[in-house]
Amino acid sequence: MRLEARKLGSRGGERPAWVVQAEPHVAVRLKRVFDRINKGDVGEVLLAATAETARELEWFLERYPMEVVGKEAKDFLRRGAREHARREAQVAELLAAEYQAPDFAMHVPPREYQRKAADMWLRLQRLLLADDVGLGKTASALTGFTDTRTLPAVVVTLTHLPRQWQRELARFLPRLRVHVAKRATPEDVTRGRGGQKLPWPDVLILNYHKLSGWADTLANAGVRSIVFDECQELRRGPESDKYRAAHYLAERTPFVIGLSATPIYNYGGEMFHVLDALKPGVLGTREEFSREWCTGVDEKLNFKDPRAFGTYLRDAGLMLRRTRQDVGRELPSLSRDVHTVESDTRVLDEVQDKAAELARIILAQGGVKPEERLHASGELSWRLRQATGIAKAPFVAEFVRMLVENGERVLLYGWHHEVYSIWRERLAEYSPAIFTGQESPAQKEGQAKRFKDGQTPILIMSLRAGAGLDGLQHCCRTVVFGELDWSPGVHEQACGRVHRDGQTDPVMAYFLVSDSGSDPVVADVLGIKRNQMDGIRDPQASLMERLETDEGRVRKLAEAFLKNRRAA
Repeated sequence: MRLEARKLGSRGGERPAWVVQAEPHVAVRLKRVFDRINKGDVGEVLLAATAETARELEWFLERYPMEVVGKEAKDFLRRGAREHARREAQVAELLAAEYQAPDFAMHVPPREYQRKAADMWLRLQRLLLADDVGLGKTASALTGFTDTRTLPAVVVTLTHLPRQWQRELARFLPRLRVHVAKRATPEDVTRGRGGQKLPWPDVLILNYHKLSGWADTLANAGVRSIVFDECQELRRGPESDKYRAAHYLAERTPFVIGLSATPIYNYGGEMFHVLDALKPGVLGTREEFSREWCTGVDEKLNFKDPRAFGTYLRDAGLMLRRTRQDVGRELPSLSRDVHTVESDTRVLDEVQDKAAELARIILAQGGVKPEERLHASGELSWRLRQATGIAKAPFVAEFVRMLVENGERVLLYGWHHEVYSIWRERLAEYSPAIFTGQESPAQKEGQAKRFKDGQTPILIMSLRAGAGLDGLQHCCRTVVFGELDWSPGVHEQACGRVHRDGQTDPVMAYFLVSDSGSDPVVADVLGIKRNQMDGIRDPQASLMERLETDEGRVRKLAEAFLKNRRAA
């Protein structure tokens, strides 16, 4: 058995790997023990060299002795096994019922469960904190900054949230010097007023879009910790500049924490990218991960058993997830009401012919290239969802008007700009605030402030634009989904904008669904998709049906569309 630098799988460069040459019967046993091994390996078996595999190989060698070639390999095996054993013991201590978190000196004292999360991060150094929406993951991360080993620190967040982080730092840790990055390329953060030379800031805050431009500067500055806020932004993996920059920095930074109540939006396999950015290499290669934990191919990986993977992450100290019930901070109730609204079928009639053509391509048994089917799937989903949103938009607006006339302030969620335009026109007398993907950070902050200050009773928000936004819970208790997203995680985040700490009233979330167009299928799929998220985050929860793949859900949409068209 040798330790060599090998290219494992189709992604990335060379990495340390165990090269095992063994008798055939031993190789068979090895493949049974390590599900991540390529079962087609013949002659030599390759396995990514991690602390976990070192521990398991050490155990395997007791049963099937093999020579470990070279002092470096022997030291790596011994060191990795000891490291894994130490981490396992630390995790057991941190998760024990009798564990008491230390105190941390902060201007506003953190809660006990926030202190526990901070201590876990500081002791294990890499952590995905996946607490329920509204439990104060920001405060948990800031608590870690009381340890001077984490400074200087970097906070990477969504475009509209740097100022919110700046305010929270001033509230909890007012003595720290904080700088918010202004440009996509590094500015001189050590230049004070009048040209005065200042030390590097204790905390630098920037958004994900700026990260790639700042990566080298941050690495050279000797940053000691990184907080990846709303780290589901990293789920796309190496195809995005922000992921590559995050991975590059995580390899060079001692303390890394990711914050997200919904680390996956669509496919369970996205969790690999998130965790590999927080602790590079911890799950082995993507190919090993997919063989061990998933079904499906390429980017469409679904977990075989989300509950098992969630338990593994907790036992390995890679993820900490608490619900409100776990920490004793129950909120007023959140009620969900699926309400049927009318729709203008003439709008749907306008896309009938094109949608039927796309549906037939998707459902064709042969003679269609994969790229043609993929393109047709994307276009059918877009056309039908947009047409459905437009068709019911006037009726959604009337429903919102009814709520406002009854004294409610409404957070109205949608997805298509054509739909927003109809809502704004129909509700013009209320001058709705608008918070979508097209405004600048300053404009978004101004629009949110209008709603918070009571200048308008309606805030129109994009389904995926408001993650992390705080303060709405103090002025709103009613959420309306005028359009639906394919992912339940998006709706959970959306409800969490008002159903969070500080909310004193029961929250009502209305899902306005029409009987035609894409709504019936999307609503059905939403129930299915909770399987992937809840099984991972809550291993005790009963599992629902298996997750539909992207291809599966659009195929379902195509079948339903053609069936309804024939019936008409």
